[in-house]
Amino acid sequence: MSTPTTVTCDTCGTSLPRTKQSRTSQPRARHCSNACRQRSYRLRQKSGGVEAGLSSELLTQLSSFVGRTDELVELTRLLHEVRLLTLTGPAGAGKSRLALEIAGQEARGRRSDVSVVRLGAVTDADAVRRRILDALGDESDQSAAGASARDQLLVLDDCDHVLYTCGTLLTELLPGRPRLSVLATSREPLCLPGESVFSVTGLALSDPESVNSLADGLRSDAVTLFMDRSRAVAPDFRLTRGNAADVAEICARLDGLPLPIEMAARLVRVFPPAEIRSRLHDRLALLTNGWRLADDRHQSLRASLEWGYALLSPVEQALLRRLSVLPGGFGPDAATAVTADVPAATAALPELLVALESKSVIAPPSGADGGAARFRLLESTQCFGQEQLLAEDEDTAVYERLFGWLTSLSLPLRSEAVVPVAALERLAEERVNLAHAVRRMGQGSDERQLLLVAALAAVEAARGRSAEVAGLVEHALEQTGPHSDHHALALEAAALTGRGAGHGGAVRRMDQAVREERRRGRSPLLGRLLLVRGVLRQVRDEHRPSVDDLEEALEIGLRYQNDTLVALSRGALARHRLESGDPAGAEGELTRALPVLRGRVAPQWLSSVLSTVGALALEKGDLKRAEEHFAEALRCRTYHHADSARALEGLALVASRGYRYDRGVRLLGAAERVRGDGGGFEESGWWRQRVGEARDAVLRALPVGRAETWLQAGREMPWRQALCLALGDEPAQSRTERAVHPLSRREQDVAALVVEGLTNRQIAARIHVSVRTVETHIRHIRTTLGLRSRAHIAAWAAQQLADLPSATPAPHPLPDPRVPVGGRDVRPQLRGA
Repeated sequence: MSTPTTVTCDTCGTSLPRTKQSRTSQPRARHCSNACRQRSYRLRQKSGGVEAGLSSELLTQLSSFVGRTDELVELTRLLHEVRLLTLTGPAGAGKSRLALEIAGQEARGRRSDVSVVRLGAVTDADAVRRRILDALGDESDQSAAGASARDQLLVLDDCDHVLYTCGTLLTELLPGRPRLSVLATSREPLCLPGESVFSVTGLALSDPESVNSLADGLRSDAVTLFMDRSRAVAPDFRLTRGNAADVAEICARLDGLPLPIEMAARLVRVFPPAEIRSRLHDRLALLTNGWRLADDRHQSLRASLEWGYALLSPVEQALLRRLSVLPGGFGPDAATAVTADVPAATAALPELLVALESKSVIAPPSGADGGAARFRLLESTQCFGQEQLLAEDEDTAVYERLFGWLTSLSLPLRSEAVVPVAALERLAEERVNLAHAVRRMGQGSDERQLLLVAALAAVEAARGRSAEVAGLVEHALEQTGPHSDHHALALEAAALTGRGAGHGGAVRRMDQAVREERRRGRSPLLGRLLLVRGVLRQVRDEHRPSVDDLEEALEIGLRYQNDTLVALSRGALARHRLESGDPAGAEGELTRALPVLRGRVAPQWLSSVLSTVGALALEKGDLKRAEEHFAEALRCRTYHHADSARALEGLALVASRGYRYDRGVRLLGAAERVRGDGGGFEESGWWRQRVGEARDAVLRALPVGRAETWLQAGREMPWRQALCLALGDEPAQSRTERAVHPLSRREQDVAALVVEGLTNRQIAARIHVSVRTVETHIRHIRTTLGLRSRAHIAAWAAQQLADLPSATPAPHPLPDPRVPVGGRDVRPQLRGA
């Protein structure tokens, strides 16, 4: 038997005791002490950033790893199925950190010998080859390398600028080393045979329309990262109802990207979240606080973006600068319009868009699964592109091309009596770009802004948010003269968006618009203006003038053979006949109008006619058909908007006449809330009388306390909940609302008892569980909410109890233990596939 070979420390050469000697045939790093292990690490760092044969300790990061649970599982699976895996993504997406987390899992699981080569500061091709070969041991005997007993994982970090060199070397290495796998990070793929590409995007964001913004924020990975990094510099900082919306918007405007979120989070030591949010328009100057020892391109957001910009070709740089004027995304037509002055870009636009997407400069919008190709710039990239556009003195010419293109899209508002649905949907796609262009044009007196602001108002009216553009409409009217061809369109927009000033002001605007358009003859546009004015006069109970307008609009529609204008005029006349006591005449008009309108008009027009059909069925006592039509009208207007109030009230009338008083009173309360949010939307006296009668009926039928409770519950009901209630989908709504609560029902009970000052033993006795179970619940509560002490739990729970509505608290069942809570995965950390 041969004498065993003495094993020595890899750093100092000291002979190792038996307990520290490796018993495997595979050589591994061996050290006699932690001091030698750390000295070895420092030597490798000084020798060029190569970390060969890394241990799990060396792959342990100093800061916490937040989120990415699904990505970790998927990447671990992919890593064991492919030999070359590339993580791609924009600047600051966290590609390097994610790769190191995966490598750390592999090292801790003893599956592979892990080597990390950082290439960010290396530009020479020979230096790149030497570093990679040194990390792998540079074995000259390829047969011995191929017969290695253990798998090898090589992590190539930051390959962006040396893609060709890395690709050439890997093409040589991978065939001869069957146990070698490569995990690379880059802003674009290596484009090698057998490569699998995984796109790393931003962290999960909060739902902007969440029922409970605080709870939803606690479940957002982006918000969790912000809170983790902010508490590192401001330990007392907490997420509250007062700052939750600001934190969520900061994360959303930074596209969920970890690098800028971390920079913003460290600013809470100086600025509150609201001020950080207000300064994000100048984010390139604001976010300059990277880690002191980080690479230069990670020291600031600007440096990170400049690094990627320098890697683009001159044509790609020119395209990026021009695309920055399209913050709402773009398709090939928009890109062609703004790059008309760059022939090389126009001629090869599809190839250039593919190249920019592969380099993580542009991205398809999240959730885009059909229709025409459409892309977007991340907001930070768009800000950087704007800065470069100004630096090159190209902004005036590029914006002029943008204005011309949007003007051509908006011309149907001028030429058509009723804007076709397809044209309106196309404008809706450019809604953000329209708003951006209108604000830019608002600095001057360009008459085209009247047309663009009218198009924007039409889009926002269809979405139920017309009040948001009222200021832009008024500004455009002030900046331009009254003799423009588009002035009547802007007056129409002012009438439809300025309802907060009352219908009297809206009718006066329409009077002026009709006078101006009459001077141009009886055009199709005049027909639409008369229709709008007739409807506005109708709700003001100006019956004769309203009928005159609607009949003239009908005549113009027949003259131009515009079936849509004819049908809308008949629908409005049907409402007049119904309110005048002629249900038979109303039914005749509706029978001719409704089939024409379905699928051919904007939702607000169809919703109005459907509400008239529902009101007619209600007058005839047909509650089932009335409910069907009011529900269909509400589905047309699923946005939170005053126009939805009529459908909600119609369903409340159906419920009250069917003796479903609890439902009726809640719907009435929800309708009051919607009308109040809509800025004083008016209705005719005929309809107000019927709603008042229904309200009196349900209040008489219910006990006083119960009626007031349900009415207040309806007023406080979030829009989504009101919509689910009205459409008969209460169970689904309840599940949605419960799902956003960060704590389970038992954890809520424990938190409430902590507020009372009970000890763990007293809580255990109160809820009949063990003391250890109570300790586990409290630990979970602290982890979920990111709280540091029992006192913080008590303060948080007390605030929750104070903020609960007094009406109808819904029960909260135990959550699915498989679902991540509070933005963190409460399952044991995955150590393998």
